[in-house]
Amino acid sequence: MTPPPAQRDLSPAAAVRLLGAWRAGGPAYAALADALRQSVLAGSLAPHTRLPSEREFAAALGVSRATTTAAYRRLREAGFAVSRTGSGTVAVLPRPATPAASEPGGDAPAPGAETLPDDGVDLSQATPPAPPELHGAFARALEALPAYLGRGGYEPFGVPALRAAIADRYTERGAATSPEQILVTTGAQHAIALLAGSLLRPREAVVVQDPTYVHAIEALRRGGARLVGVPCPADAALDVELFASTLRRSRPRLAYLIPDFHNPTGLTLTAAERQAVRAAAERYGVTVLGDETLSELALDAPDGAPASDADVPPSLAGDGTSPYVVTVGSASKAFWGGLRIGWVRAHPDVVARLARERGSLDIASPLLDQLAVVELLAQRAEVLSGRRASLRAQRDVLVDGLRAALPWDVPRPAGGLSVWPSLRAPLGQAFAAAAAAEGVLVNAGPTFSALASGADRVRLTFTRPTADLERALPRLVRAWERVSG
Repeated sequence: MTPPPAQRDLSPAAAVRLLGAWRAGGPAYAALADALRQSVLAGSLAPHTRLPSEREFAAALGVSRATTTAAYRRLREAGFAVSRTGSGTVAVLPRPATPAASEPGGDAPAPGAETLPDDGVDLSQATPPAPPELHGAFARALEALPAYLGRGGYEPFGVPALRAAIADRYTERGAATSPEQILVTTGAQHAIALLAGSLLRPREAVVVQDPTYVHAIEALRRGGARLVGVPCPADAALDVELFASTLRRSRPRLAYLIPDFHNPTGLTLTAAERQAVRAAAERYGVTVLGDETLSELALDAPDGAPASDADVPPSLAGDGTSPYVVTVGSASKAFWGGLRIGWVRAHPDVVARLARERGSLDIASPLLDQLAVVELLAQRAEVLSGRRASLRAQRDVLVDGLRAALPWDVPRPAGGLSVWPSLRAPLGQAFAAAAAAEGVLVNAGPTFSALASGADRVRLTFTRPTADLERALPRLVRAWERVSG
């Protein structure tokens, strides 16, 4: 079989880091092949990745070339690799994967949510309740509304006061921004779909983290994208070396990244990784779309203390001068999902183009909601202080409960809205089904993967009150007992 075109290269050093402690009992070649196969199944080694040459891999691992040769042969026999002289060995899946978008999940209403028992708990939606300040924000917005009633009510670019407030917040985070660089949209999902429809042609490649936000996968595919996944390492939001290699090989039109408190892993790009992303985008002429809807939800300071505004990561846009970085944001996570207000930060020419093209979708965003968001941004520090405190307490209840009761690897994310535990077995979908039978909704890992990977993962959100989380924990234990045997 002819190897498929490689979409990225895995260096020997990166392969060694990926496999970690791969040696087990029995022949070394069998243990190496099994470790590589498990990496493909878990999603940490993406299909269509060119593996290191047998000689270089052997040297990096400190084994004989006969070991790597036999390991690659075992992978080919199992259907997880294809080789050809001159083209190397490329990792593959043994059969076509089911598209992740077909799986239920994400922040839209979960299938079965309407049939949950009265005491059921939905841990599948990352949607916090409204803050107490919301009502007052709408009251003040109504007071401001008469000034706009003499016009038609459409603001295709957004209400000027809101564009200015969003621009000011970007500037505070280090990315100098003018109001002309802001387009107000009807939520971040609308912003992503609008950008995909404007920038993409059918079958153009789009590079994404794997896993990633499920509704972004859907929006990009509807825009005609051919998704190319870059597996997230266990301890980082992005392998920037692999990301740059994927840009070089795939020549995508767009890359979609979640830099802060990544959904679903909860990990955040470092300052050096952000700079590397911008450098790769400039080197290969690729537009990077940074989804910053979760950026304000820092929960821990670097020393582990409760986070403050000072702990919110800087924008992926850096100093704001790169023409290759476009970002989107939203009021839905920081404030409330019922506020369908999002935004795009881009060059003014891109903003003008998007404002023209949105006419086929919605023309403009709800005016009263925009005025309410202006009020919420004016008291952002107060609102988010309470939001972070409640989310931090809820996160700790869920993480501590899972760690105490289940044999999983449960990280404690420093921000965001969800936990991404490893079940240490490919039982994510079976567990999600068993949890639903116990009256708790969770997301199976493959839901978030363009590669249908993550079979050993689930996503659990911590946006519900602590009493709900405590009620869910024993049910999750019973669900695990059902599937683990």
